[in-house]
Amino acid sequence: MMAKLLVMQVTIHQAKTQLSKLIAAAERGEEVIIARREKRVARIVAEKAERPKRVLGFLASRNVRLKGFFDPALDARIAEDFYGNPSAMPETVDKPRL
Repeated sequence: MMAKLLVMQVTIHQAKTQLSKLIAAAERGEEVIIARREKRVARIVAEKAERPKRVLGFLASRNVRLKGFFDPALDARIAEDFYGNPSAMPETVDKPRL
């Protein structure tokens, strides 16, 4: 945990005119108190960045099957289309010379 380096107190007017500097100070770990006259009314502190928790293998406990994804007949058709079968080509297309 990051220790607070400094606590600074500013008036509302100073906060309005130097907001960017005060936010930068808060990001460095400083605590900025905004006061109306001498009464503290607000505090600027750095927001802690929250990382989303990653769930690895979130589908491991479920039986997920994609229909047609592992279809041997479809695999054969894709292989035939990819590697080519000259006898399966339409007659209007010139057959490659082997």
